[in-house]
Amino acid sequence: MNYTATIERGVDVKAKPISLPAVKLKDKLWKERFRLVKEEVIPYQWDSLNDRIPGVPPSHAIENFRIAAGESEGEFFGMVFQDSDVAKWLEAVSYVLATEPDAKLEETADDVIELIARAQQEDGYLNTYFTVAEPEKRWTNLRDWHELYCAGHMMEAAVAYYEATGKRKLLDVMCRFADYIAEVFGPEPDKMQGYPGHPEIELALVRLYHATGKERYLNLSKYFIDQRGQQPHWYEIEAKGREEAPRRHPHDYLGPAYSQAHLPIRQQTTAEGHSVRALYLFSGVTDVAAETDDKELLEVCRQLWDNVTNHRMYVTGAVGSDHFGERFTFDYDLPNDRAYTETCASIALVFWAHRMLHVDLDGKYTDVLERSLYNGVLSGISLDGKSFFYVNPLEVWPKACSARNDLRHVKPVRQGWFSCACCPPNVARLLASLPHYVYSYTSDTAYVHLYVASE
Repeated sequence: MNYTATIERGVDVKAKPISLPAVKLKDKLWKERFRLVKEEVIPYQWDSLNDRIPGVPPSHAIENFRIAAGESEGEFFGMVFQDSDVAKWLEAVSYVLATEPDAKLEETADDVIELIARAQQEDGYLNTYFTVAEPEKRWTNLRDWHELYCAGHMMEAAVAYYEATGKRKLLDVMCRFADYIAEVFGPEPDKMQGYPGHPEIELALVRLYHATGKERYLNLSKYFIDQRGQQPHWYEIEAKGREEAPRRHPHDYLGPAYSQAHLPIRQQTTAEGHSVRALYLFSGVTDVAAETDDKELLEVCRQLWDNVTNHRMYVTGAVGSDHFGERFTFDYDLPNDRAYTETCASIALVFWAHRMLHVDLDGKYTDVLERSLYNGVLSGISLDGKSFFYVNPLEVWPKACSARNDLRHVKPVRQGWFSCACCPPNVARLLASLPHYVYSYTSDTAYVHLYVASE
């Protein structure tokens, strides 16, 4: 148990995490994990992003940026959100550099950032899929196509790199993109009233606001949050404007709840749909609620927290029990063998717990953070840092994994990479930033959240 003090709700304590460079890990377990990320995971993932690892699904992510920048010929390859893998890798690099400067690693990161800048379009837009593959379809399918999600991850990388090195190149690139997004989206009649199918930009815009002081980024995040699920429903509006063949997508079966857009956020009481999307959204909602002192929204966050952690979470701190839609289903539907429990969902729960902790300074949030970190997250990466689990069921029968259709998502051994590779760089950025989660402080009090030997 964590014996963090509980402070009466509604008291504005302005607790903040202690910065990365100020915390030195001494813990045998976590110091080794940090070393692993720096010396093994980041180089391995860099090779994966450059298609240098034999026998694993190709990434092509760096090459996509070269093509978008006009420096290479070829077609876009990979998921529509392939850019996010590069962003999360850069974010992991940033946390390592913040803690242990490394000139060679920083030089590699600088080169990647220069490439990203060259791939940015004249109007500020940045997304290699739409630049290379379908430029005429920009912003035509927010529900499915992850443009704002990719933007959010690159914003997070930009802030992290700026904080680690003081270099503004990527931060300026993403401010330019964010300014363009603010010109496209908003409540005004001449703007699109849409919002992302995969939340992420909401929390990223708050980080960008903190780094720059520009309130338009906080306001844009608040807009995306408040607009979500309103009627007339944006996903229906944009669907009518698309002329395309129907596609098999979880949203077609599960409806807007798949993307947490079934109701406005202030009316939601249970965690629905895709678990990573939900927890990224709740993290952004918590950020905006805390930043604007929106007590109604904070109460929504507390109610959703209760639903997730007391009714829809495994004993390991994992969430998302159903393979179809990678989603929450209903209270206490927590099968051991068919569980999806994506590594990214446990990571997202850590993110949200950390935010809720700084709203209420209650040890119950740290208990969940700790449980998910030690069980739901660490299971997702091997001890050598070169293989990963996407899903983490509590019971695995290897023979059944290959014989049963309802267990086809379960892998009995960790994989070297994935065609959808969201989890590996997500693990890297979380483990590299671990010192950020150990302590917090107010004007007169220090709080210890994790029992990690450290200074």
